[in-house]
Amino acid sequence: MLKQYKLSNYKFILVFFVIALNTIGVLLVGSARPSLMNKQLLGMISGIILMIFVSLIDYKFVLKFSWLIYAFMILMLLSVLVFGDSSGGAQRWIDLKFMRFQPSELAKILLILFFAFFFMKYEEKINSPKTIFASLILAAIPLLFIIKQPDLSTTITTALIFVTLIFVAGISYKLVAGVLAVCVPSFIILFTLLIQDKLPFIRSYQVKRVMAWLYPEQYPDDAYQQQNSIMAIGSGQLWGKGLNNAEATSVKNGKFILEPQTDFIFAVAGEELGFVGTVCIIILLLFITIECIFIARKAKDTAGKLICCGMAALIGFQSAINIAVTSGLLPNTGLPLPFVSYGLTSLWSLYIGMGFVLNVGLQARKH
Repeated sequence: MLKQYKLSNYKFILVFFVIALNTIGVLLVGSARPSLMNKQLLGMISGIILMIFVSLIDYKFVLKFSWLIYAFMILMLLSVLVFGDSSGGAQRWIDLKFMRFQPSELAKILLILFFAFFFMKYEEKINSPKTIFASLILAAIPLLFIIKQPDLSTTITTALIFVTLIFVAGISYKLVAGVLAVCVPSFIILFTLLIQDKLPFIRSYQVKRVMAWLYPEQYPDDAYQQQNSIMAIGSGQLWGKGLNNAEATSVKNGKFILEPQTDFIFAVAGEELGFVGTVCIIILLLFITIECIFIARKAKDTAGKLICCGMAALIGFQSAINIAVTSGLLPNTGLPLPFVSYGLTSLWSLYIGMGFVLNVGLQARKH
């Protein structure tokens, strides 16, 4: 379980990027909701301790329990649907008294660990119909539970992580091309049906979000948060208005965004830190993603490579979607910005994932 590692192999640069980004996040959360700053700071400190602890556990030992990990993930997601805590029409949380636990956030990490084991085990048969079908079924079960909450944005992000994992595992390029040839026109058809409200698995409020994104002037009640976010980002100009500013026109002070400390934290960053601050956040997210890929390239086995690429996909896709939403490039989805948005479940889950990436780096293959 625990091994002797060389300190020189520890990827301190990745730790630095993560802590730097999370520090900015704590300051932004404190500015958006001062009452939550200490809780987020405590989450950061405990998350760093958790990351260091996980980084010293041999990931190959953990992957021996992959089927138990998968069963635990399904049990978590099922428990939300049975006795989860509801808020805003969604049932995504479990009330643990001291915090609201969101299983779908941890499920992303558990899914990466499980498929790292699964695709390594069937690496030689990755292109066989049996392996592909089995992996699709195993991925579909947790995705169905997440979309039932309902949480379409997390479902899409988790699906993108799975697609990345199966691609990195070595699926045939011919098969990828064939899937794309089917998916692109299918997406156009589905999008057309969505805006006509003819998709049974899409809820009315989700249709309104898309319509508000396309026609904000016709759906002012549904578009106001995203439109205010765009204005807030632009109002920061180059250097921003400063953290904890008292301007009445600020998105947080004027309550122009309901929960600025979570999904729209990038709007707070744009307004208070300006273009320079938002670019720093984007660069740190990019560096974390790239560092995960660099560690994946030197991983000593397929499982290690998949863990790192899975985390890179999680950070990369989720960051891109969050920033695109706050800047008006995508419809409002409700995804946290990694290491920046408020949320202990998301924060701890990300630190656990980074811990496994660091452990892969400690066991890099020798050249």
